[in-house]
Amino acid sequence: MIKVYTLGGYEEVGKNMTAVEYEGEVVIIDMGIRLDRVLIHEDVNFQQMSSRDLRKLGAIPDDSSLKNKKVVAIALSHGHLDHIGAIAKLAPHYPNVPIYGTPYTIKLAKGEVRSEQYFEVTNPMYETQYGEIVQVSENLAIEFVQITHSIPHSSMVVIHTPEGAVVYACDYKFDNHNPLGEKPDYKRLKEIGQEGVKILIPESTRAAEETKTPSEASAKLLLEDFFYYEGMEEKGLITTTFASHIARLQELIEIANNMGRQAVLVGRSLAKYTGIAKQLGLIKMKGAKAVRSPNAVQKTLREVSQARENYLLIVTGHQGEPGAVLTRMANGELYDIGKDDTVVFSAGVIPNPLNIAQRYALETKLRMRGVRMVKDLHVSGHASREDHRYLIKLLNPENIIPAHGEFRMLTHYAELAEEEGYLIGRDVFVSRNGYKVDVR
Repeated sequence: MIKVYTLGGYEEVGKNMTAVEYEGEVVIIDMGIRLDRVLIHEDVNFQQMSSRDLRKLGAIPDDSSLKNKKVVAIALSHGHLDHIGAIAKLAPHYPNVPIYGTPYTIKLAKGEVRSEQYFEVTNPMYETQYGEIVQVSENLAIEFVQITHSIPHSSMVVIHTPEGAVVYACDYKFDNHNPLGEKPDYKRLKEIGQEGVKILIPESTRAAEETKTPSEASAKLLLEDFFYYEGMEEKGLITTTFASHIARLQELIEIANNMGRQAVLVGRSLAKYTGIAKQLGLIKMKGAKAVRSPNAVQKTLREVSQARENYLLIVTGHQGEPGAVLTRMANGELYDIGKDDTVVFSAGVIPNPLNIAQRYALETKLRMRGVRMVKDLHVSGHASREDHRYLIKLLNPENIIPAHGEFRMLTHYAELAEEEGYLIGRDVFVSRNGYKVDVR
């Protein structure tokens, strides 16, 4: 029997964490955070808070059900904070248990650990290549299969057991034209399906959308169509997107170069993600610069404001996050944003109430300043219904446990599974945070 502990991300978009147990040994997949649960409390210092207090806020998963369990490995699917942001708080619960992930993911995870000032993290971290099978105990092995998402080096995590594979598919889409050159490993996925998949644990964020998620190449075309035609006439050009979306940032840098403007990336997270990507050869910063320190940001924005037509500003703050560069601009800080500026949102709103409210407030402030806004030059990194249907056909899993979504999203996935011949309660299990699913 395989036991699946659905610890986080099973009734929300965020704080993802799942544990798989076989014969008394456990592999944990992901340790994510829900930053909105922390940010809503202005007096909260995340760094100083204990894991117990953060669990009470609903900011990190409650892993108490794993107490006294034999955890043999921790696997990280990719580098987004809703999957790795709680490592510094939760990994100390499993001292010296090794953490595995792809190179970009592990470098980001190490950064999260280095930022921890109050709790000691002793877990060794290992960069694992696609296709490498790591034996973590006599019965369990881990494999990372290449997939495409909105961050480099994303993977489906496969736990090989004597009863068949457990495939964790959070997050992914099937992008065959990714500008970074990354492609899903269809051949290996098909092989794993033929070898036998006992359980599929797929994301469900966009399972209700009856389409296939477009390629990142579509976003590139959207951006080029705007910037090369309408954008050429604009004076101040400011765009905002996910700091971890390296493919999108590369596209914007190339667009700036072709327009005869300098791309200037402003904000700590942009500098962090692009710095690691440059180190691994995942991004070319030709003609661009990134600034992160408060003094450098202020100095750079003063220079840009004197000759706006010469720059493409790429800034943090697309969700309206307090303290982000675009939010501070809208508040009248850093840069005199106004009617001479166009703000391009190359990102969607993460679907939770705080982000929706913050984004609304940001847009209202920008509108009051006379800023022109262009929204939704973006495609998602998450699978839609037809991507999910194709994955089911590739893997032919015996059982499915939908993850990474609010309850309505999980049930949308369950409905899709029933279309493919599964039955809720028999081989499709809709779970909640803190529950366990026993699969025989």
